[in-house]
Amino acid sequence: MGRLVKWLIRAILIFVIGSVLIVIVYRFVPPPFTLTMAGDVIGGRSINKDWMPLSRMDPNMARAAISAEDGNFCRHHGFDFTAIEKAMSGNEAGRHYRGGSTISQQTAKNAFLWQGRSWVRKGLEAWFTVLIENIWGKRRIMEVYLNIAETGLGTYGANAGAERYFRHDASHLTPTEAARIAAILPLPKKRAAIDPHGFVRRYGDRIAGRIGPMVRGGYTGCVG
Repeated sequence: MGRLVKWLIRAILIFVIGSVLIVIVYRFVPPPFTLTMAGDVIGGRSINKDWMPLSRMDPNMARAAISAEDGNFCRHHGFDFTAIEKAMSGNEAGRHYRGGSTISQQTAKNAFLWQGRSWVRKGLEAWFTVLIENIWGKRRIMEVYLNIAETGLGTYGANAGAERYFRHDASHLTPTEAARIAAILPLPKKRAAIDPHGFVRRYGDRIAGRIGPMVRGGYTGCVG
């Protein structure tokens, strides 16, 4: 029994130290690959990604992501408990709310973990969320998020998405273009940013309409 306890303590220490070190490394180095990308490769799909620093990316992209995915991104510390409570209440009432995950939580999941739903994964997601909030800060979290999030089948990052859908990079995006990329983030394998009709266009238009008020209200100040 004593040996088992010692082994568990050693394993926990290795995990804690290792996870902190990899988060520190990714503070300066772009994550080269993710488990989601690995799933695409195993499934026979090629990977299209083209890293672009946040400083070069059009500000409309980060603003659209906040407007679509996490309106309190600049104000919370990784977890939006009001959104989580609303999502839980809505789901219990039979309404289909999204899970209430913040951009920080999504970034932690995308960079370090696998897709899917389990308490183990959610616990690890919370741990990595705390780490990146304290080690990376908001701009780096947004930078990583906008470079590794899926923006289509085998396509990762806003820059690769802009090149795929609009035939130019993400250094210059109109509010409508940025909003349409943001509109596909929840279901990137089922939506296309250039679909001229249907949900993506309507949702993208709503996101584009939110960008101005979000900027004026100071909700996007942490990303410029």
